[in-house]
Amino acid sequence: MTKRDELIQTAFKLFYMNGVHSVGINQILSEAGIAKKTLYSHFASKEALLEAVIAYRDERFQTWLFGLMNSTSSAPAAIAAMFQGLDDWFNDRVDTLMPFQGCFFVKVNGEFFQHRVNELCHAHKQAILDYTQMRLSETYSAEQAAQLANQVVLLKEGAIAQAYLGHDHHAAKLAGGMALALLPTP
Repeated sequence: MTKRDELIQTAFKLFYMNGVHSVGINQILSEAGIAKKTLYSHFASKEALLEAVIAYRDERFQTWLFGLMNSTSSAPAAIAAMFQGLDDWFNDRVDTLMPFQGCFFVKVNGEFFQHRVNELCHAHKQAILDYTQMRLSETYSAEQAAQLANQVVLLKEGAIAQAYLGHDHHAAKLAGGMALALLPTP
């Protein structure tokens, strides 16, 4: 692993667990065992590091979620796989995502206002919606797929919030059942 990757992964863990504004550069450097000069040879600022962290989490999360959904042969099965994956994540059965501490993007987005970070977090959420709509369009009309994708992703986001804030680690099962009930028989 490169020093750059170590910085990104260490910063991600600290930001995810503690928030961006409560973690200083010196804490990241100490945890990663990396010199300040090395940090600034890779990133011009803490914000630049944060943007790399957002890209890192976005890629990991999409690879994981889309991989689950791609392993299915039908739109309803893809939606079921999404919620089964969420259930695994909420119950700390997904090694690639770290133990569940809510949605990284929602948490980070809440720390900024009218900032590039907000745009990056929105882009992540939009990519999930777009992918879900694409999978649903394999079975349903474009209009129907768009409506269903919005509903399914709303249930996904609600399940994440309920699992984190409500300490309900079965929220994905409930939301998944609701999502599948929305899907018309193909």
